[in-house]
Amino acid sequence: MENSIITTLFLPLALFIIMLGMGLSLIPNDFRRILIYPKATLTGVINQMVFVPLLGFATTFIFEISPEHAVGVMLLAACPGGATSNLISNLANGDLALSITLTAISSLLTIITIPLIINFSLEYFIAEGQQISLDVPKTILQLAVVVLVPISIGMFIRYKKLAFAQRMERPVKIISAVFLTLVILAAVIRQWYELPAAIAAVGPACLVLNLSTMALGFISSLLLRLHPKQAVTISIESGIQNGTLAIAIALGILNNLEMSVAPAIYSLLMFLTGGLLATIFGRKKFPPAQEQHA
Repeated sequence: MENSIITTLFLPLALFIIMLGMGLSLIPNDFRRILIYPKATLTGVINQMVFVPLLGFATTFIFEISPEHAVGVMLLAACPGGATSNLISNLANGDLALSITLTAISSLLTIITIPLIINFSLEYFIAEGQQISLDVPKTILQLAVVVLVPISIGMFIRYKKLAFAQRMERPVKIISAVFLTLVILAAVIRQWYELPAAIAAVGPACLVLNLSTMALGFISSLLLRLHPKQAVTISIESGIQNGTLAIAIALGILNNLEMSVAPAIYSLLMFLTGGLLATIFGRKKFPPAQEQHA
């Protein structure tokens, strides 16, 4: 009964509220801002969509984790950060407009990329005869519903009732943070007795993936001579993943508790590293940014 309530009611509700809150902060210009910051946007998107999954794939080999945990790592790597990355980017004195732009674009792209990455991971890691079948078109439709519908509702509310949306942004973000914490705690509690072994098995892989993706975002941005605020944002967007979505897919679509372990542990770790970045850069004075027009 507990499993049914979590997977059929609690997780979808948590995800809906989180995505709704994201929509309340988005405007159509967030999708057009790629024309204003083309190099920064493309750098962030390529890191999120290409290099983070590649690093996740490499991590599964370096640490030789179990097939189910490996799929969980890949699932997590396929889910770029949402409202959480926007919040941490703001606290870390990053480029909030760029963060929101990357969130908006990745939310659209992942509807296609997540099912493809999951399908590849299931076929690659799960032994023949034990494979979990994934209906890719059905999964794309499910993701479109759980991602696009609440985001669209939030954007519509903002368009029609701007003052109301602006008043609700902070409360919804707080509620989203509470739900995110509850989702992670629920996943942890369900694995409570196996938690020490799970942390030992997949914790180091999650920590290395988190640190390496953040480093990738920051170093690639500096090499491309982006503004430091943009480098901070791309670092955060590369390392902060949407753990709620990853856990929801593991439990609700794949119906596999073990695959939710890596997203849960990673989510706990990313709050620590994200908080550290916010502490380091939050009070730092950056030089004025120059807009990069196409």
